[in-house]
Amino acid sequence: MRRRNPGQPRSLLLAALTLMTLMFTCLSAPAAAADFSFGVIGQSFIHNDGETALRNALAESDADNLAFVVVNGIKSASESCSDRLYTERRSILDEAQNGVIMSLAANDWVPCKNSAGKSSAIERLNQIRELFYDSDMSLGASKLDLIRQSASPKFREYAENARWEIGGILFATVNLPINNNHYRSDGGRNGEYEDRLIANRDWLQRLFAIAKNQKLPGIVLFTDANPLLPLLQRAPELRGQRDGFNEVRQLITTLSAKYAGRVLLVHSQQHAPRNIIWYGNLGTLGSDVNWSKIGVDTARPTLFYIAEHKEAPPSATQHQ
Repeated sequence: MRRRNPGQPRSLLLAALTLMTLMFTCLSAPAAAADFSFGVIGQSFIHNDGETALRNALAESDADNLAFVVVNGIKSASESCSDRLYTERRSILDEAQNGVIMSLAANDWVPCKNSAGKSSAIERLNQIRELFYDSDMSLGASKLDLIRQSASPKFREYAENARWEIGGILFATVNLPINNNHYRSDGGRNGEYEDRLIANRDWLQRLFAIAKNQKLPGIVLFTDANPLLPLLQRAPELRGQRDGFNEVRQLITTLSAKYAGRVLLVHSQQHAPRNIIWYGNLGTLGSDVNWSKIGVDTARPTLFYIAEHKEAPPSATQHQ
């Protein structure tokens, strides 16, 4: 008769506990960053025919191997602010093969006026929010799960601020309009600016807290303006006026200094260098006039780099 080993149950228990500990560690540990690329279409509407430029950029990026594409803005300042135009542009983004996230630009809503010639900016902004940010999924054929700031009851208006995570990198859009952050010099007319400033402060603090707590190696912020650029370098004509990005600049700089990873801010400010400019761990990149391809490479000390576009088929950029 086989004698029972008194130490066997204890050994089995210890083995089971060790296995459970290893499983829990694997599940709770942050995912390592994977190497991949993403696209940014930043200034399509500085062209005479912005819609064609947007379609071409989307077609070229569709032909490449990208995790997603961010489109900064869907109209020029001179174009109509009609529901029809917004709907048409939404359809263009929906037709893309990659997952598409629309990052709000000043030209999409700030210059809008009604039939009486008065500003309809806030009304148009709300219409864009309903039309382009009506889902927690990206646009385009390849769907990405998004978490919007509007999920918080306190900031339910700010659906344009969204975040997502791929390969251990945290990505997020931040509504920072290029026209001095839509700061109005007229007294008592800055309600939109002040409310958005509060929302963006909360959003940025939340993003950095998530990345820090999960020990993520990198954060990428997509904005219309470059808030890190001093006022006179952005717009010399505003000499003597208040810098609408002063608070945001200080916040991003402070949060980045306390973050162990890399922070890349991708903007659409014109006449900016088309390479990444690093200030310590904080980098800025002005997106290309057509589109930019940014790579993520864990073997590089800077983590992010400008990648070459895949050669698109000759017919890819021809809009039928």
